[in-house]
Amino acid sequence: MNKMQTLETEEDLLTCLHIKLYHTQQSCKGLYGLLPLGPRIRHSADDPLRLGRDAQACTFALIDTRVSRKQLALHAYRAPQNPDMLFTIQNLSQRGLLSVNSTALGYLERMDLPDKALIRFGEYQMLIIRESGEAKGSFEVELEVLAEPPSRETCMCVPSMTPVMDTGSCVTNSFPAELTALGPLETDETLMCHS
Repeated sequence: MNKMQTLETEEDLLTCLHIKLYHTQQSCKGLYGLLPLGPRIRHSADDPLRLGRDAQACTFALIDTRVSRKQLALHAYRAPQNPDMLFTIQNLSQRGLLSVNSTALGYLERMDLPDKALIRFGEYQMLIIRESGEAKGSFEVELEVLAEPPSRETCMCVPSMTPVMDTGSCVTNSFPAELTALGPLETDETLMCHS
C-alpha cells in the first residue's frame, strides 16, 4: 500500500481517553515533567497504556518516588457485536491499592473502566473520561493537570469540607497546618482536640 492509502482522514474520530490528574502537593513538585500535557497522543490499541515511575517501562511516567515503578495499566478491547473501544484498568502496584469509583483493586486485579471514572492511588486522583469514537487499531490520549481535586465534584460535602483522598470521606478544614501537611487523616477524638 502506498502512504496515501494508509493515512486516516480528518473525519475519522478515534476513541479518546481524557486523563485529568491531581496531586495534593503538585504545585511544589515537578511531578508531571515527563508527561506530554495538552496535545492528543495516539496510542496503539494492542499495547497496554502504563502509568508509573519508570519511564522505560511505562507509556507515561510520574516523577515521584512514592509511585510504583509500574502503577497501573489501561487495556483496550472490543466486545462482540459492539463497535466501541472499551477499556479495563489493572493495578500493577504491589505496594498499594488502587480504587476505581470507590472499588478497591489489589495487585494485578482488573475491572472494566466506566465511561467516567475517578481513580485514586497514593495522593493522586485521576479522572478518566472516555470519549467514544470509531474503534480502530489505535486510540488517543489527552493529559491535563487539574487545579482542584476531581473528587470535589462527586463528594456530597458541605462547602466548608474537603474530601479525604484515600477514603472519599469528608473532614473539616479546621486542622492545624502541621497536621494537614501530613496528608489524608482519619477523623477521631485525638484529632478533634487540635481544632
